[in-house]
Amino acid sequence: MLSEAPNPERKPFGKQPDRAEKLAGMVATGVSSFRVALMLKAKGAWGRNVVAGVSDYVQSTRVAWDFLLFEDFRGSITGIDAWSGDGIIADFDDPEFERLFSRSKRPIVAVGGSYERSTDYPTGTPYVATDNFALVAAAYDHLVEMGLTHFAFYSQPPAPTNRWAQQREAAFCKICLRDGIAPLLFEGHFNDGLDWDSILRELIDWLAGLPKPIGVIAVTDARARQVLQACIMAKIAVPEEVALVGIDDDHLLRMLSRIPISSVRQGTREMGRIAAEMMHRRLIGDRAEQSPVLVPPKGLNALASSRHQPTYDPYIMRARHYIRQFAAQGVKVAQVAAYVGVSRATLDIHFRKAFGWTVHDDMLAFRLERAKQMLSDRTLSFAEIAARSGFTSLPYMYAVFRRELGCTPTEFQATLPAATMIETA
Repeated sequence: MLSEAPNPERKPFGKQPDRAEKLAGMVATGVSSFRVALMLKAKGAWGRNVVAGVSDYVQSTRVAWDFLLFEDFRGSITGIDAWSGDGIIADFDDPEFERLFSRSKRPIVAVGGSYERSTDYPTGTPYVATDNFALVAAAYDHLVEMGLTHFAFYSQPPAPTNRWAQQREAAFCKICLRDGIAPLLFEGHFNDGLDWDSILRELIDWLAGLPKPIGVIAVTDARARQVLQACIMAKIAVPEEVALVGIDDDHLLRMLSRIPISSVRQGTREMGRIAAEMMHRRLIGDRAEQSPVLVPPKGLNALASSRHQPTYDPYIMRARHYIRQFAAQGVKVAQVAAYVGVSRATLDIHFRKAFGWTVHDDMLAFRLERAKQMLSDRTLSFAEIAARSGFTSLPYMYAVFRRELGCTPTEFQATLPAATMIETA
């Protein structure tokens, strides 16, 4: 059972059982029953995935837990000591949480980011961490596979509440130094305090001064969207000049991006499962793992923003910059040629020389890839997918699928797991 917050008018029925009574009850019934608070950022994809992993564990075992999940947990942490529950799973990336809960008499399991130094982990508290080094390494390795030799990292200004961002920045520097490459860093500003135009102007200046082509790793998908917006404003071709990878693989942010952003998928759901298992062991009196458990990423979702194909032809880079933004809106080849400033025949010559196909073929390949991605969302009709992918009609999308993939959209969709707003198991 999931409750939003404690009801101040709800009275306990009689005396609350102590730990010994609960253990005796578990022995008699074979079923665990506990109340556990989830102090996580449940409004974001990271926290929702951890919560989903906790749910996975509970549903796979003979455990009956009543979960307390605050809508605004930061305003409630000072009163958590008065709560009569049994255990807490908390986000220790927030130093205030670590300070408060490290003194708690209840069993605590912490989740958060990994640290390079073992001394930075909380002592005496089981800790489940997303492997920050592995997240950055996955993005870096992907960009290397795309043939890039220059790399940059868009981070965040250091703050007590973003220690995970500082660890990812440090991981990038370590990887670059290992490979004999000078790390190119930009921390920018937080979104509050400066107006958005100033933030973008500084970001554009940094991107313009980078060697090209270059692979840029953003510390989060939100920061990756900033890079993409700056590139579009500055007419910097993505991915021909800047190949971009974020971290989080946030479905919502992908939908808000004009060019689909590649991203590393964190193993946050697995983190939730491990944290719930640790909590269960502590609640029944077993010794939980004390050394940090690092959870590697679940993979990298490679989309248009990082699929770099080496080319130094300015016509192709300008054409593809336009195609990546507007092909899904049904633009014609003539409009692409007009944007580049040459005839369609001239542009086709450049594409055939570089790739062996025409501008129309390039646009069609982009639309097909977009449709393939959208087919994992079962909430969209095929007609909607055809329209949002830039196909002129549903029958035309069917014809392209049959010709290029040898199957219908229905048959292709049957091979895909359903996309959700949280990480799938």
